[in-house]
Amino acid sequence: MGSTAGSTPAGIAAAMDRALTLAARGPAHGPNPRVGCVLLAPDGTVIGEGWHRGAGTPHAEVAALHDAHTRGCDPRGATAVVTLEPCNHTGRTGPCAQALVDAGITDVVHAIDDPGARSGGGADHLRAHGIRVTSEVRAAAALELVHHWHHAVTAGRPWVTLKTATTLDGRVAASDGTSKWITGPEAREHAHSVRAQVDAIAVTTGTALADDPALTARTPDGGLAAHQPLRVVVGHRDLPPGARLRDDDAETLHLRTHDVHHVLAALHDREIRHLLVEGGPALATALLAADAVDELHAYIAPVILGDGRPAVAPFGVTTLAAAPRWHTTDTHRLGDDILVVARRTPATEA
Repeated sequence: MGSTAGSTPAGIAAAMDRALTLAARGPAHGPNPRVGCVLLAPDGTVIGEGWHRGAGTPHAEVAALHDAHTRGCDPRGATAVVTLEPCNHTGRTGPCAQALVDAGITDVVHAIDDPGARSGGGADHLRAHGIRVTSEVRAAAALELVHHWHHAVTAGRPWVTLKTATTLDGRVAASDGTSKWITGPEAREHAHSVRAQVDAIAVTTGTALADDPALTARTPDGGLAAHQPLRVVVGHRDLPPGARLRDDDAETLHLRTHDVHHVLAALHDREIRHLLVEGGPALATALLAADAVDELHAYIAPVILGDGRPAVAPFGVTTLAAAPRWHTTDTHRLGDDILVVARRTPATEA
């Protein structure tokens, strides 16, 4: 039958922790959130577990119900502990709320509400069918797990991570234009691991023409990662026929605009939840000016140039008090380089 978690508050919390662990097995990229589900029998025994493996695959609740049946367990009268409110719409798969109703589940505990205009409302559907619903168990951890998706759904645009690779004095290239390589191999390997987790990666036509980047995600041995982000080129100029961005290693989208709001809207329409911006300074500056940067990945090398191209151009800040601020969430030493990860500071905290 499986292990006993207990139906006490402590047992429910333990089951939610397990559901969060299961959810983290799902892909960080893609249009759908990572979700985990644990089914508890009335005596607190775990009778089924599941997680969402990506768009088009069964949702966590359905996967957990299938697991229960595989174990020979009857889910009638069970409690479903889920990291996200069960969905209430038919998309690539059917509504999870109805699947729980049909299975005879009597209690549902979820960590956070589903903010989707189409997918939300599952809790109300469950209550209408006599199922007891409890929420906000391990809510902070659940929100952190899906914060890219949650932001994209609520804000109507992708979560934007701005990546810079600079010298100690903030330069991305020397005065003669050379920029390979400011950071070392460990930092570049880490940057590829980030690429493999995002939905899209953007550069300007200027960067594309100057550097001829592939914008692919690579494994440490140099091979292509299993997931490749959508490559986005922003700007009006054409890419030459032999550009690496025209190869078949990943899809490329050319947005012939300089309007970052149009860029973000177009990507949102394609269900892009997490956008990584790598270059160049013009795009970084435009996004900063539009207050559309949610996270910074600043790779800093112990190099000083004294001159050369800066990471960003002026974008209207004339006094320190007006400068946008982020709070540091993590730091990593990568060989001789340092990575600072920071997120925007809400206005109420500034």
